[in-house]
Amino acid sequence: MVTAVMCSLCFGFAASLAWQKLHWFESNKVNVFEKTRQEAPAVKWENSIDSTQKIEPLRIAGELFFAGEKVPLEDPEVFERLDRELQINVFWHSNTLLTMKLANRYFPVIEKILAEEGVPNDFKYLPLIESGFRDVVSPSGAAGFWQFLAPTAKLYNLEVRADIDERYHVEKSTRAACAYLKKAKERLGNWTAAAASYNIGLQGMADRCKTQNSNNYYDLLLTQETSRYVFRMLAMKAIFANPEAAGYYIKSEDLYQPFSYKTITVDTPITNIASFAADFGLQYRHIKLLNSWLRDNYLHNKDRKVYEIKIMQ
Repeated sequence: MVTAVMCSLCFGFAASLAWQKLHWFESNKVNVFEKTRQEAPAVKWENSIDSTQKIEPLRIAGELFFAGEKVPLEDPEVFERLDRELQINVFWHSNTLLTMKLANRYFPVIEKILAEEGVPNDFKYLPLIESGFRDVVSPSGAAGFWQFLAPTAKLYNLEVRADIDERYHVEKSTRAACAYLKKAKERLGNWTAAAASYNIGLQGMADRCKTQNSNNYYDLLLTQETSRYVFRMLAMKAIFANPEAAGYYIKSEDLYQPFSYKTITVDTPITNIASFAADFGLQYRHIKLLNSWLRDNYLHNKDRKVYEIKIMQ
């Protein structure tokens, strides 16, 4: 034993000597800001961020509900799961700030549809955490605000083809998500489990509920991603409820406003969307910005189906 310890000590001493001989960095130190400070001389900052603030963990207490269902924060493990997502989102300033700006544009239309479909208002935070209200595509191919996979989208009557992909249609994809969530709630018994199933899949969630003899999301042992999923929504709900407490001071003029548009109906093909836009005194991008479900520069529509297209005003 003594020999082993002595050998270990000798090895450690030799290793430390070898480490001291390394020249890890170049002797001429570089400061990137010596150049970058000169690269945008015309930019003027309207306000200065106080970078000398003391960083300390955000702390919350009290009760929290999701879709009217109480979160058991008295359970230490449940509290820590919420705390993790709060700390991440509160201090992930750029992402949370941009999400707040975009939520101002898209929450109203999503809230209206949720109410019409009988789905709790808290589910507006689901597309927020899924896509940040961006037309993103996941590595698995899920697309749009609600991140539908193509086969699932088709099951819920969304068109997905070369020239049309209604996963990018805000209103239609929201209604499709509502249909899924109501089905999941009916099968799983509560909205929180239904929300988690949006991440892991309805059958996957049902299997775990059966195996673990519980439909209580907070009691289930799930994959890390699904275990965090509802808490990501809860964290954003808490932050949006009191942004100032989370350190976000946003003026009305800072928020992105909903687009102003009129809606027209089209039941014929569109051979060239750029030309179609020009007929309304608009550019190609104006049509695509409000109708990103139009995926190419044309609309086949050989079946003469009626589509609603938003025209920016």
